[in-house]
Amino acid sequence: HVQLVESGGGLVQPGGSLRLSCAASGYAYSRYCMGWFRQAPGKEREGVAAIDSDGSTSYADSVKGRFTISKDNANHTLYLQMNSLKPEDTATYYCAADIRPLGLRQTYGYWGKGTQVTVS
Repeated sequence: HVQLVESGGGLVQPGGSLRLSCAASGYAYSRYCMGWFRQAPGKEREGVAAIDSDGSTSYADSVKGRFTISKDNANHTLYLQMNSLKPEDTATYYCAADIRPLGLRQTYGYWGKGTQVTVS
């Protein structure tokens, strides 16, 4: 079965950096679109970044120029490099996967359990 496990979250000061990882297993990883989403307390979940099977990427306007999504097909790992972090980036970050090219839409079929990022 599909399993997604996020790691790399933590507490960082404003202006700092973090790199999130998502270890994937149980499916044909290279063929899937993958994305990062986040949800802050009291707010709706929002799309952050996505990468399609062909490597094309999309980003939320709020993170463009600061965050970079990438994936390692050999190691079945998705990454989110987050630079110039702001307090408003504080949220639980989730990775997601789907065979469909969904971009930042919320209808991914597979989700991880999330990793907490706190910028303070």
